[in-house]
Amino acid sequence: MKLKHVDLKEGCVQQDAREVRTKFSKTFVTYFFPVGDEILEIVVEWVRFLKEEKLWGNDDPLFPATRIVVGQTHQFESAGLKRAHWSSAEPIRKVFREAFEQAGLPYFNPHSLRKTLVKIGLEVCNSLEEFKAWSQNLGHERVLTTFLNYGSVATDRQGAIIRGLVTSRSFTQPSAEEIADAVARKLQNARVNVQVASA
Repeated sequence: MKLKHVDLKEGCVQQDAREVRTKFSKTFVTYFFPVGDEILEIVVEWVRFLKEEKLWGNDDPLFPATRIVVGQTHQFESAGLKRAHWSSAEPIRKVFREAFEQAGLPYFNPHSLRKTLVKIGLEVCNSLEEFKAWSQNLGHERVLTTFLNYGSVATDRQGAIIRGLVTSRSFTQPSAEEIADAVARKLQNARVNVQVASA
């Protein structure tokens, strides 16, 4: 992904398959998920750093490779950023692993962020249209892909939802008399229809 693919004004990333290696070579737009201003600020600050301090242009990488040099000890060491894209996804896994270790947390791979975003979407979306938009924002053409691959509900949450459905709706059991009246009306209507049809 290049710096030009990030549109801070519109709050989105243009994933153009002609220039970005996307899954199944799909071109799509991802708008910044509403996951907190502090996360958005990190993105804004990173883009600003690359453009204003490093003086990089639109065709330079958004996630640059590490520049490796031979240090004074005659061993390879990192020396800032290289104006080149990563050749694989392995460096991001390494960054994640080290960040989790430094925070004293168990490791979660980068793909777990997508699972987290789906869980957030299930909580904040109030309509099917909203969840469809959330799903498209993940790059899924079909909302079923999101549900089947990422949409499992934890057992405790499942119980809370089901209990909430029962208490949020008033289910009244019809009496035997109400059932009999409904059956009688149905039979009477059926007889009328039969008589009309035979006349």
